[in-house]
Amino acid sequence: MPKVKVNGDELKVDLTEPEVKWIKNTLERDPSITELGMFDVMWSEHCSYKSSRPKLKLFEDAEKNYDYVLAGPGQDAGVIDIGDGYALAFRIESHNHPSAIEPYHGAATGIGGIIRDVLCMGVRPIALLDPLRFGTLKNNPHSQWLFKYVVKGIADYGNCTGIPTIGGEI
Repeated sequence: MPKVKVNGDELKVDLTEPEVKWIKNTLERDPSITELGMFDVMWSEHCSYKSSRPKLKLFEDAEKNYDYVLAGPGQDAGVIDIGDGYALAFRIESHNHPSAIEPYHGAATGIGGIIRDVLCMGVRPIALLDPLRFGTLKNNPHSQWLFKYVVKGIADYGNCTGIPTIGGEI
């Protein structure tokens, strides 16, 4: 995690040097610790999708270009027509930071957001999947701890709402 000096204090933030420079230029001064923290949160991958945004833009015109896409980017969830009056809604959530801090609750609230967004599209969620990435689990107690409690958070939240986790991968 990069370190930035603000008013003589060295802080760890997940901002790039160009981002910090932009903040200083825009404010025409060094940001306060609080301001830097706000930028750090708002420009995090979780909130801004700054590293995945270019890839997500590839789907921008999906609704225009494909008849079977009923709801695309910018909606709460993607929805595709699968024929015979049926549609499937898809939603992904990146809850890396919350899950790294508190894996059980971070994963559970991530699943809660997915369920909420699918419901907002007027459809009934029927199942959850959990493709997860932790790095090497073998001989890595921290990754094993994250894995154990992230999976438990996903399962418990889904099960208490009646929506089972039917598969996943690591």
